[in-house]
Amino acid sequence: MLNKLIGSGKFKGADNGILRLIIITCCIFVIMSLLKPDKFLRIYNFESITYIFPELALLSIAMMVAMLTGGIDLSIIGIANLSSILAGVLFHKIGGNSGDVGNSTVVLGICLAVAVGAVAGCINGILITRFSIIPILATMGTGQLYTGIALVLTGGPAIVGFPKVWASIGNGKLLGIPVPFLIFLVVAIAVSYLLRRVTLGINLKLIGTNPKAALFAGIKREKMILISYMITGMLASIAGIILSGRTNAAKSDYGISYLLQAILIAVLGGTNPSGGKGNVLGISIAVVALMFLSSGFQILRFSNHLIDFIWGAFLLLVIVVNSIRSKSN
Repeated sequence: MLNKLIGSGKFKGADNGILRLIIITCCIFVIMSLLKPDKFLRIYNFESITYIFPELALLSIAMMVAMLTGGIDLSIIGIANLSSILAGVLFHKIGGNSGDVGNSTVVLGICLAVAVGAVAGCINGILITRFSIIPILATMGTGQLYTGIALVLTGGPAIVGFPKVWASIGNGKLLGIPVPFLIFLVVAIAVSYLLRRVTLGINLKLIGTNPKAALFAGIKREKMILISYMITGMLASIAGIILSGRTNAAKSDYGISYLLQAILIAVLGGTNPSGGKGNVLGISIAVVALMFLSSGFQILRFSNHLIDFIWGAFLLLVIVVNSIRSKSN
């Protein structure tokens, strides 16, 4: 069923990594269920996951899109926060401190946030393509820039008091299904279709797989990379909308821990950091696995510092295993 939703084709033709991910996810679920069945298996726990899952999944998909061309985007958290903060500033300018505005203004706020993501992504793309700055340095710098702008706009504290409609984006339900999860499904299907059926997505993968072949095929590499970072920025801004809607606030340092997790999930989900390989289904399953693991850690009362150490060690392990496997092939 999930294969059909994400548009990955028949499971028989899917990458073996998907099967490994499913097995890992099932193992994590069983272990956590055995350790704390009274808390981990509660309906409330799984419902909470469906609200947090979309924002991390969208950031991970954004990271995957950047990695397809052999790059990386370390500015996604800065983009997400800046987008939601500017929307919050708009609401406060129109509706006062309460942020009480009409639905049309909320739609305007959403458009503003997504536009900010596109512009921020465009800036990243220009730095990488026109000025030949390597992606990790370019996006590290712009990430600090976007966070700095957010700090200037807020003065440090969080912007609170978003409209009720905006809050429903992060906390509401539609036909009994959490709205953030529905947004994720729509975006995931759209991105999957883009990467599999649209020339743009195919070209992005070709650039990462074989740059010389892409050049001989007449693909405009700089244009494709620019577009990929714009897509990454817009996906990050959508994640920022959901995050600010769920917390009813926006701050320059929200979701900082998501950056490492997004990279981990992208790699764990089958994305090749060198470019050319990545799919939405793998990302989705990897997020579920990490959500189960994170929920279990919190229930077991693991220290946040220890959790960060585990994420980092896990990321290195996955990269090493993938490298060994690619050399053996």
